[in-house]
Amino acid sequence: MNKENRRLKTFLPVMIAFVILFFVSLLPSLNQAVWAQFPTVSIPTVTSSPRGLYVRAVGDVENPLNVRSYPFSTSTRVGVFLVGQEAKAYGYYGDYVMIDYAGAPDNKGWILLNRVEVFGGSLPMLQAPPTETPSITKTIDPTLAAQFVITAIPSRLPTYTEPPALQIPTYPSETGATATGGIPMGYVIFTLAGLGLFLTLVAVLRRG
Repeated sequence: MNKENRRLKTFLPVMIAFVILFFVSLLPSLNQAVWAQFPTVSIPTVTSSPRGLYVRAVGDVENPLNVRSYPFSTSTRVGVFLVGQEAKAYGYYGDYVMIDYAGAPDNKGWILLNRVEVFGGSLPMLQAPPTETPSITKTIDPTLAAQFVITAIPSRLPTYTEPPALQIPTYPSETGATATGGIPMGYVIFTLAGLGLFLTLVAVLRRG
């Protein structure tokens, strides 16, 4: 009887210690089950490309895109963008998209939006860029320009000079048949006839 009591006293503490160790070993698994719970809120899915926004030129291989300093067709061309070439994109304004391009102002150029494919998301619309300032002010040489100025000489209108007044000679009115000096014409005829007879008589007498 004493031997059984001794065995029981020896075995009971071992069993109690075993049960305690068993429950202690279960504690980490219980805590881990709590920590592994899924959150109740939704986590947004990242759909953008790791590269971010970028574009690739498309279209005719023999017709590369012009890279301009500003998003206007009249702005300075700073280079070309070949078909199939890719570049980082920042956004669009009007008909152009801003890309990374070495050599452009701030290393950012503009190419036509309808000639590219967009990857990595949607392009945001950018604010209006400042107006391009020309690097060279175009001046005109006044001396050279004066050579091409044609001054129209007005045609002279015909002038009319009034002729001098016409002087019409006036003759005194004659009241009778008179010769110059107021001598009557009959007296003149008579004198001439008498003179003729006298000369005829003198001629006859010389012959005789």
